[in-house]
Amino acid sequence: MTVQAPDLSMPTSRWRTPAVLLMVMAAAMQLSFASWSALQYNFAFEVLGFTGKEIGLQQSIREIPGFLSFAAVFFLLAIREQTFAMVSLALLALGTAATGVFPSHMGFYITTFIGSVGFHYYETMHQSLSLQWLPKATAAKTMGRILGVGSLAQLAAYGAIFGIGNVFAVSYTVMFAAAGVVTLAFVAFMVAAWPTYPEATAQTKSLIVRKRYWLYYAITFLAGARRQIFLVFASWMMVERFDYSFADVAGLFFANALVMMISAPLLGQFIGRIGDRNAMIVQYAGLAMVFTAYAFVTDPMIAIALYIIDHAFFAMEIAKKTYFQKIADPADIAGTTGVAFTINHIAAVFIPVGFGILWLTSPAAVFLCGTAMALASLGLAFLVPKEPVPGYEWIGAKAGTG
Repeated sequence: MTVQAPDLSMPTSRWRTPAVLLMVMAAAMQLSFASWSALQYNFAFEVLGFTGKEIGLQQSIREIPGFLSFAAVFFLLAIREQTFAMVSLALLALGTAATGVFPSHMGFYITTFIGSVGFHYYETMHQSLSLQWLPKATAAKTMGRILGVGSLAQLAAYGAIFGIGNVFAVSYTVMFAAAGVVTLAFVAFMVAAWPTYPEATAQTKSLIVRKRYWLYYAITFLAGARRQIFLVFASWMMVERFDYSFADVAGLFFANALVMMISAPLLGQFIGRIGDRNAMIVQYAGLAMVFTAYAFVTDPMIAIALYIIDHAFFAMEIAKKTYFQKIADPADIAGTTGVAFTINHIAAVFIPVGFGILWLTSPAAVFLCGTAMALASLGLAFLVPKEPVPGYEWIGAKAGTG
């Protein structure tokens, strides 16, 4: 059954639109997640005495909810996607706020899991809603703007942490709690200010795995595996190898978010202009070079540059999303998005703990594995058609054969 789509071109007001709601949601998420990300490694290192082994275990626990993202579609039998996104944001905020209250290994593992449930189900819903609400012709550009708004929220979070860390003696407990409370305030504002929008196309409320999406699944799997090396070990390297304080880490993240705030909208336009295939080729070739450089870097300033470049390439994941938007049956988006998030996290559950053990003997080997993953992704990118459509999902398919 098809219902009237949210009208992005004729909003009831200038700001109460689906696109702006997606932007505010992204900002609310980052205020908690960015704060938690900037503080977690120093909290683990300074307060809990973690090594690479324990941080790997903690990160594997964090990825378990991502692996279970397929279950999101079952919640949609009882709750709308937009409402579920708000509930998930609130859960992320609660997990963040509680982190400093339980300063033990087990407490950190539990609050990490709670916040991660909220984060991953929010991300699943946000991506699904973006693909449903945004027109294909302008989706990449708008997604770039959404990333830019999220980066602005990151700037606010990192700037606050950097300032507090250098000026005031504020505890981790207070900083984690403040971040969670601010996100909860944003959730309350969004629920009060925006209506619940109807589905443009009624979504299939079941798990969807289709043979014709195989290339998208493969690219998604490798993206999840590769991303863990950046999320866990590039950040951990800054603390362990280069002795960064939490204020230093926040300063690095601040610089990174500033670059992203400026570059993400431009990257969205760039992807829309050159196409999904070419964007993925550029992204994966660049990531292969960055991971190789990580393996041998000894200068902290070069490491900072690599970190920022790496994150800029991550923004080009927009191309993977818009590629799927072009090949998908509109009714498949919610069910497939949950499955895709699970595929993205299959390796993510095992890589942090496994590579955490490898890190103890050879940090360079961890990053060179990332190089291999980027090269494998590059090979898959060459299979993406220049103009993908349903039935022509990869260069070996024939249009209309779905």
